[in-house]
Amino acid sequence: MAITTIQVTRETRDHLAELAKERGLTLGQLVEALAAEQPTAAQRAERLAADREHARRVIGIDISDEEFDRAPDILGNIYKIAAEKARVARNAAENRGAAA
Repeated sequence: MAITTIQVTRETRDHLAELAKERGLTLGQLVEALAAEQPTAAQRAERLAADREHARRVIGIDISDEEFDRAPDILGNIYKIAAEKARVARNAAENRGAAA
């Protein structure tokens, strides 16, 4: 495997070194892990295509990409509902604590 150098500011290097130390990794291992967490546009598109093909097989009907694009963001809506419920619960708990 070839090794290369990445130039960053000293502050960034120190920050990354501290994160690596906290996680029990080398600086190189940390950078590799961070890079692996961030897929490229091509990788995201490939995953989207695979997910859509899987959904087509599971549902058993042919849905076009345009139909997928027009479909509601169900997971996004679930996240919004959950976030709102968490916010309401947190505010209620804070109000109970303030009243006590």
